[in-house]
Amino acid sequence: MSAPAPGGVHHLAIAVRDLVATAEFYQHVLGLPVQRRWPATDGGDQDRSVWLDLGGGAFLALERTNGEAAPLDDQRPGFQIVALRIPRDARADWEARLAAAGVAVVHRTAHTIYLRDPEGNRVGLSHWPEA
Repeated sequence: MSAPAPGGVHHLAIAVRDLVATAEFYQHVLGLPVQRRWPATDGGDQDRSVWLDLGGGAFLALERTNGEAAPLDDQRPGFQIVALRIPRDARADWEARLAAAGVAVVHRTAHTIYLRDPEGNRVGLSHWPEA
């Protein structure tokens, strides 16, 4: 029996300490619409998870945690970045949008704008392979 290869990304999940600030960043700075909010299971009034629509049926799950974060430049094997696709001709608009929101661009390449979310996770806005 041969199972077909996976057909794309279903979802990505990021564990965050400040769910409110991080969800606000992805929703209002990057423009990802909220798909669903999951209430706390402990009777608290704060969400335990916020899912943001990435398009094409995929979503980004922000999951509340009380755990300690790894150092920002941690080189252990694992995920290094969440890279979101942007059109090449929208790059200047994204640069302006980030500046207006007070979000620092930490690095640039010919194809990607790099920044950090409120938790310090690397985020890329990429138009690869369009030069």
